[in-house]
Amino acid sequence: MAAGRGRSRRVSIPGVAELLRPAAPGPVASDERQATGRERHDQKITVYLSAGELLDIEQARLALRRYGFLIDRGRLVREAIAILLADLDARGKDSLVARRVRASHNGAAHNGAGIAPEDTAGPLPS
Repeated sequence: MAAGRGRSRRVSIPGVAELLRPAAPGPVASDERQATGRERHDQKITVYLSAGELLDIEQARLALRRYGFLIDRGRLVREAIAILLADLDARGKDSLVARRVRASHNGAAHNGAGIAPEDTAGPLPS
């Protein structure tokens, strides 16, 4: 058997129903949504950042270290995502992330900035 053969490279991914089901029954209060800590994570996404964004994350990690919190960049990103999602759950279209996305779309319309097609599709149906 040739090297690398025999193992399937297919990845098992959740179906549409699993992806669209509510994560928790009813709205989640902002302090209820928690990021996972240092544990094995089986799910992965790839996010591309500018050099400045990566530097900002590293500076935030070092600032937290000065305050006595030792965390890695992954944990910092998971915490930030948990905070934004909790705010979205609690405030909906008035959440910080919704306002920033709305502002970036409005600014792009005025200055001709390019937006990827998936970013222009609008909000998902409820």
